[in-house]
Amino acid sequence: MNWLASMIPLGQFVLFGLLKAVGAVVVVLVIVAYAVYVERKVSAAVQGRIGPNRAGPFGLLQPLADAGKAFFKEDFTPGHARRAYFWLAPAIVMLTGLLVLAVIPFGSTLGGGKMVIADLNVGVLYTFGIVSLGVYGIVLAGYAANSKYPFIGGVRSGAQMVSYEVAMGLSVIPLFLIVGDLNLSQVINYQAGHGWLVAQAPLSFLIFLVAAFGETNRLPFDLPEAEQELAGGYNAEYSSIKFALFFLGEYAGMAASAGMMVTLFFGGWTLPFWGLDEPAGNLWQGLAHVGVFLSKTLALALVFIWVRWMWPRFRHDQLIALGWKRLVPLALANIAATATVLWARS
Repeated sequence: MNWLASMIPLGQFVLFGLLKAVGAVVVVLVIVAYAVYVERKVSAAVQGRIGPNRAGPFGLLQPLADAGKAFFKEDFTPGHARRAYFWLAPAIVMLTGLLVLAVIPFGSTLGGGKMVIADLNVGVLYTFGIVSLGVYGIVLAGYAANSKYPFIGGVRSGAQMVSYEVAMGLSVIPLFLIVGDLNLSQVINYQAGHGWLVAQAPLSFLIFLVAAFGETNRLPFDLPEAEQELAGGYNAEYSSIKFALFFLGEYAGMAASAGMMVTLFFGGWTLPFWGLDEPAGNLWQGLAHVGVFLSKTLALALVFIWVRWMWPRFRHDQLIALGWKRLVPLALANIAATATVLWARS
């Protein structure tokens, strides 16, 4: 590794950053592929079926078969669609799902570098900014399809995003009043010394969890798709790899939301009995920290999957009313209560 040691610091920083980015994307794509497999198995268990069982032992190669089908299936663009926007929309949805990963610390240190792609001082603001861009892809898909059902799905998605983005943003303010920093690595460091924030701000976690379902268009908040009434909504006219990008974007958003909840509320890569007191720089310790983070993220992703097959879909008016009449006032009250308690303690 003499060539690595001989590189200038900027070169080492760029190389390590690229390796982290590529590694994070690969891991998320694998998680997304097998999240679909797990979802199909969970739905089969709930409905008394077997689920995927043909491709490989226990159907474990089914994600590879699905990927092959998506790549080789005919890519059809309807003649009435607005072609440029039609092609751009799925790319936006997928890209925003991956960009959120840039500021999530998925480990402590490895090879002398922090296991976070971009350790921003305003990491949470970056996250909400990128997440809010994802709706543009869905709205654009509804507009580009030039069809009634996709257009209705796009309009619904815009209303839903505005409603739940506000509640989600307000829900994390008490955390930063407690921690005193917007840097996500510092949020984890605080939890390593003071305990997980889910115990200190349980109401914030519940609001964030409900808003995350709304942000990712997962049941019971999947109104933009609503197969039974909109025939798939914004992606009704899509096929082949472009449809797969929407699918991957949804699951990447689910994984990113789970990772954010792990970072904000469940101590990130730390455990109550194993945090920052361990000596830094150990390779196996760094890998173990990454494993802890991934285990927590997968556990929360399983909650997203389980809820989909246990809850009915809300009506659209109920969804909007829940966001504006329940979650937003509750989040504002939570901010006031947290600020009052902190002021009383100071």
